[in-house]
Amino acid sequence: MKTARILVVDDERSLREFLEIFFRREGYGVVTAASVDEALVALGADDFDVVISDVQMAGASGLELLRTVKENAPDCVVIMITAFATTETAIEAMKQGAYDYITKPFKVDELRLVVEKALEKKLLTDENQRLRTALRSRSRSLVGSSAALGRVHDLIAQVATTRTNVLVSGESGTGKELVARAIHELSERRDKPFIAVNCGAIPENLLESELFGHVRGAFTGAVSHKPGLVETADGGTLFLDEIGELPPSLQVKLLRLIQEKTIRRVGGNQDQRADVRIVAATNRDLEAEAQAGRFREDLYYRLNVIQIALPALRERMEDVPILVQHFLAKYRRELGKEVQDVAPEAMEKILAHSFPGNVRELENLIERAVALSRGPTLGVDVLPASVLERSASRRPAVPQPAPASGNLDEILASYERGLLADALQRAGGVKKRAARLLGISFRSFRYRLEKLGLDDGARDDDDR
Repeated sequence: MKTARILVVDDERSLREFLEIFFRREGYGVVTAASVDEALVALGADDFDVVISDVQMAGASGLELLRTVKENAPDCVVIMITAFATTETAIEAMKQGAYDYITKPFKVDELRLVVEKALEKKLLTDENQRLRTALRSRSRSLVGSSAALGRVHDLIAQVATTRTNVLVSGESGTGKELVARAIHELSERRDKPFIAVNCGAIPENLLESELFGHVRGAFTGAVSHKPGLVETADGGTLFLDEIGELPPSLQVKLLRLIQEKTIRRVGGNQDQRADVRIVAATNRDLEAEAQAGRFREDLYYRLNVIQIALPALRERMEDVPILVQHFLAKYRRELGKEVQDVAPEAMEKILAHSFPGNVRELENLIERAVALSRGPTLGVDVLPASVLERSASRRPAVPQPAPASGNLDEILASYERGLLADALQRAGGVKKRAARLLGISFRSFRYRLEKLGLDDGARDDDDR
């Protein structure tokens, strides 16, 4: 593990030397500076985890150093020390980003504890940043900058380092397997197997053998022992897609695997240890299935320790242009085409589409368009008829020019009503998202909805 580095800045030589000896004995790497200028030279030559600085020094003050550190190395933790403690100085230091504030004379144990806590904070910050960076580079089609997707990224980073089972929910095509793979690749199990099983794609009479294996003679055709996918995933992650399709008899065996960490092959009479982390996925309301008796309630709670709910693409339409560019680059490489961009009118049609098939549908759309393209820009001519028809049907009706005797206020209200209703539909009924699509404030959007009687059934935010 990397040794933490501390920079001590104080114009009092005896204190500098004392703190250097003390922190070196504690196992830290220590550099000292007698002034802000010396400290800036040291900061330019090396990276430090913690800066401990006096406030009152000859020349520039410790507060000036604090400002410089936070501007150039915002992750560095700064602790201020002074003999001239005032409320104003303390408040100013904390406002500018100081981690803590200690007055002289201080107890060494107090300073040790503050530094330990500061390093713990920095370690957590660095680890979260590492996970987010790794997540962005590994999650492939889990692309976007929306707040809804940001919450998913944060939750993946949080749960990846645990051993907890995870339930990923969301409509088909939202990227549930991508989430499972991201969790695995960011976990301590990343060097072990990731095994994906679609519980709805394997016939029921074969699924038990596929999952848990069988012994020779267990059934007709079982001519040898065969390990199952659970054994293959030992030490790694088992991704169970469409978990709601798992037959009741296998739900019992899966529950036993979770509780006892053991399995038994079909036809066998001996239990085997199995260490797997389970990430399950469903596009059903599994809680409702459990309450209706179609899914074991005890298994549901074992799987649903942490749930990651993926938003539908229509609920994060601001990510569509980013995804379009992502898939454009992917299929430009794979298909050897020179397509560089999407024509504005084609992008308008894409943005007007509701994408019932979610990200998977968008990816297929872009792959098809790139394959059919004849030039550097994707135009409307390479979009499927379903997108053109649906986008046309979703466009708000534009009122015809009013007769001379028409009421202008009524015409404008009608047109505004159409725009608001269309934005709400594109935003999946979420007001804040619809307001962003129209480029107006949430307060203004809500006022207009209430004024025109369109407020029923819409949600303020993404949370359900």
